[in-house]
Amino acid sequence: MSSSALDNEPQHTTQSPPRPAPGSSKLGLAAWIALLVLLGAELMDMIDQSVVLTALPAIQESTGAGPDAVQWVTTGYSLPIAVGLITGGRLGDLYGRRRILLIGTVVFTAASLLCGLAAGPGLLIAARALQGVGVAVMIPQILATLHVTFEGQNRSKVFGLYGAVMSLANVLGPVMGGLLTEADLFGLSWRPIFLVNVPVGLAVLLLGRRFIPESTVQKADRLDLTGMLLSALAIVLIVFPLTEGHLHHWPLWCFALLAAGVLVLGVFLRHQRRKQGDAPLVALSLFRSRQFSGGMAAQLMHGLLCGLFFMTWTLYLQRGLGMSPLQAALAFVLLSLGELAGATIVAKSGGRFARRLPQTGALVALASMAAYGLQVDAGQAGLTLPAMTAPVVLIGFGLGMVGGPLADMSLARVPHEDAGSASGLFNTVMHLGIALGTALTALVFFATTGGSLDAGLNRDAFLTVLWWAGGLLALLWALMFCLPKRPNGPADC
Repeated sequence: MSSSALDNEPQHTTQSPPRPAPGSSKLGLAAWIALLVLLGAELMDMIDQSVVLTALPAIQESTGAGPDAVQWVTTGYSLPIAVGLITGGRLGDLYGRRRILLIGTVVFTAASLLCGLAAGPGLLIAARALQGVGVAVMIPQILATLHVTFEGQNRSKVFGLYGAVMSLANVLGPVMGGLLTEADLFGLSWRPIFLVNVPVGLAVLLLGRRFIPESTVQKADRLDLTGMLLSALAIVLIVFPLTEGHLHHWPLWCFALLAAGVLVLGVFLRHQRRKQGDAPLVALSLFRSRQFSGGMAAQLMHGLLCGLFFMTWTLYLQRGLGMSPLQAALAFVLLSLGELAGATIVAKSGGRFARRLPQTGALVALASMAAYGLQVDAGQAGLTLPAMTAPVVLIGFGLGMVGGPLADMSLARVPHEDAGSASGLFNTVMHLGIALGTALTALVFFATTGGSLDAGLNRDAFLTVLWWAGGLLALLWALMFCLPKRPNGPADC
């Protein structure tokens, strides 16, 4: 290859990376601090997605919000995230991942303060949307920085910890929301669920500026503005009706928006094909790798599972079994303990078992869900929290073995100059899966209950959900055959 050709290749640079010395498998203090800061930023995002769920009744009573406004407290947060993740990832590639992460953290922290000070639903919804914008800018930089900074077994370990944080955040959100609201600290009711982000965000800013290494493509191209607008429009047209459809009993306009979204997505892909080699928003060459494509499909199934299972399980515990919010929170704690154990095993393995470990986790979760379904069917309304401990912990254990390795192996062969773009795509697929899973609850849960509080109807609906969840886990297991069987080995599918 000629020197002129080399000059046109995008180059990756990392300033002061916190890597261990050659031949060392241990992380230094600076590397650990950088890792904890990155995971702290991820934790803020994941908790804030679900922390409002158990606080919504108090928010509605305090602000006088109607049913539509209450829905937009969650939708107003998730929609900007889904829209902006791809663009946010590319911004990090071009202008520096640490810089963009810190900018996103500033926006998120300021918006969290506004949420805590909001007196009415209008300001609260606007502040939640601003939080979502901050997350869309901030979150893609985390996976991208982990990918370009750590190598070999160290990368597998940190992705295992990343999976543990993801798993914990999924269940800690509702627990924290319930506990902080019920504690009524300083008479602030639900407001501490947002205000707690302020000191955490300031810590991420101060420590991140000092310890997170800067990384970017040396020869940064301009941002693909047309691609950015087309991708944002396509995602809005797809995610919005999926989020709102079940509230309005799926009117015709929902399907019209979905069709328009698919059409705009096609226009976006055609535009990206023309832009390849000329600073595209998405490097379509990423999808030539079966490892990346299969990992993206598996991540979509993972998001679908989370969106479907966690929402309906909460409803079943409280409506089907008559548990209090605190008892339901304890059930989530059991699940989180199992997830933490599974993720810890993955982190300690250092990637030695490649896809076999997450595939084993999917099978453990599948078997445990089947056992839980038999228990729910037999126990009916008399099922107690101690009685369901074993299957619930094992479900969490299996799920905890999936998240970290899935991200690690899906992104393992991504070129460093495309790390932000790939991270944005990976996170977008997760959020799209959650939106699809939430929409699926209308078909497999609310279609049976009709919104009724009847315990029998809610139990029957949840049994149907467990069948669907089992099918998604089986499909997730199959898709992971696209991931390497051996560390650093090729994909098999």
